[in-house]
Order: sequence, then structure tokens, then C-alpha cells
Amino acid sequence: MEEKKQGMLYLCATPIGNLEDITLRVLRVLKEADLIASEDTRNSIRLLNHFEIKTPLTSYHEYNKIDKAYQLVEKMRQGQNIALITDAGTPGISDPGEEIVRICYEEGIEVTSLPGAAACVTALTMSGLPTRRFAFEAFLPKEKKERQAVLAELVQETRTIIIYEAPHHLVKTLGELCSVLGEERRLTICRELTKKHEEKMQTTFADSLLYYETNSPRGEYVLIIEGKSRREIEKEQQSSWETMSIEEHMAYYESQKIPHKEAMKLVAKDRGVGKREVYQCLLEGKGN
Repeated sequence: MEEKKQGMLYLCATPIGNLEDITLRVLRVLKEADLIASEDTRNSIRLLNHFEIKTPLTSYHEYNKIDKAYQLVEKMRQGQNIALITDAGTPGISDPGEEIVRICYEEGIEVTSLPGAAACVTALTMSGLPTRRFAFEAFLPKEKKERQAVLAELVQETRTIIIYEAPHHLVKTLGELCSVLGEERRLTICRELTKKHEEKMQTTFADSLLYYETNSPRGEYVLIIEGKSRREIEKEQQSSWETMSIEEHMAYYESQKIPHKEAMKLVAKDRGVGKREVYQCLLEGKGN
């Protein structure tokens, strides 16, 4: 008797605002799938009705993401193909979709992703800030210590930073970012992407806080933040080297398991002197 072929999981990107952004491939898969797993069935039913999709719908969200994932995996073992959709955008980006993908790999279920709308990439490309390297942080953690740790990490981040925020938390988050990244750090604030009232505002943290004193935040926001310049980091490092003795400077590099000769080269480069001068200072035990 021929063994029944396993089904697979399809990650289907759906529009973040404008319904015309859905792809033909996603529409076909949503129609052909045996079941659609949705983060919020109330939102999804409007999308499915608009495109006259009659495929059965089930919930898959933050509060059932583990148990339900195993239930869905069992259905796929039995040969069903399941399409996963989120509230808006690409499943697995800042939502519970990442858990079912992980479990599918553990359980030997094939996964594929159907590309489409994603708020982070949409905002990044229209921000006017560097796009080659970026750090996606999604929503900052709610827990205080974890949030402080993430903010501390962002201080030295040289890549463009992407952060999501809800309107009722926007001003607080801008204030926190301003305090750690600086008032004059540039950012582009995007809201209501692809929708009728889409807005993009290139600004600084100081100016954005002034703006929201008289303009109440509305809609969903994506913050695209300029990374710290390497020149600024080099200046800070140069300032810190000046407070160190040469012996302390050497110890800094050697503590990172850098060989003695290579550490001497790095110290000389940092201080703008010749390697021989560093060697002579160490030899004579001057340490400065």
C-alpha cells in the first residue's frame, strides 16, 4: 500500500494595508490549501472574503503557538497542506510564526515562504537612510531589564536600526531612544504604510519629541534609525586610549587573545605612533 505523502507549511505574506499588494501566488496557495492558520481569524476573514477564498480557517496565535503547532504538524503528517498568515505582512517576522517553523524542521515537515509585504523592508527602502546593513529589533522588550539591555546594545550599533511601535507607546520609546542615542541622531518615522494616510517624516529625536507634543500619534509606526558612524566610534576610542598607559593599552588587546606583536601594531595604530615607540616604552617600563 502506497504511503500517503506528507503535506507542507506555506508561509503566506499578506498586505500590510493596501489589498492590491497580495501576490498571485499567495492567492493561489490560499485557495488550494487544505487549511489556513491565522493569527487573528477576525482580521483574516475580511481578507479571505474580499478575494472569495473559502478555505477552512483556524487560529494560530501567541497564546496557543506551541500546542497548536504540534496539532498542525500532525495534520501535515496526514497529508494536509497548511497556509500560515499573520495579521499583516510576512509570517515569522515579529509574530508566533517562527515557532511553528522551528517545530516543522524538528518534525521533518517541509516549509516554504511566499514573499510579499513586510513593514520593516517597506519602511527601510523609503527611509532615505542606508539600506545595505540593518538591525531589525521589531518591538522593544516590555520587561525593564531586558529593554535596558537592548537599548545599551544599540548605543554602539553602526547598522541602520528598525523598530516597530504602537501609537500609545511611541512618545515614551522616542524619549528612551533619544536618551541613549542622542538628540541629534537622524531617523525616519513611517506610519500607516501602504494605506491612504501613509506618512514618512525625516527628523531627529529632539525634533520628533517636539512634534509629538502637539501632534497625537495615530496608526502603527516603524522607526528607521541611523546607525552610529564609525568615525564617531573611532573618536571615542581615541579619547579612551589617551587615558590609558601603553601597558594598559597592550593588556586590553592581549586579554582578547591577540598575539603580542599584533597587539603592538594595534596599539601603535590607535595612538598614531610607530611600533618601535611602543616597543621602546614597554622595554623601558615607562608605560606612557
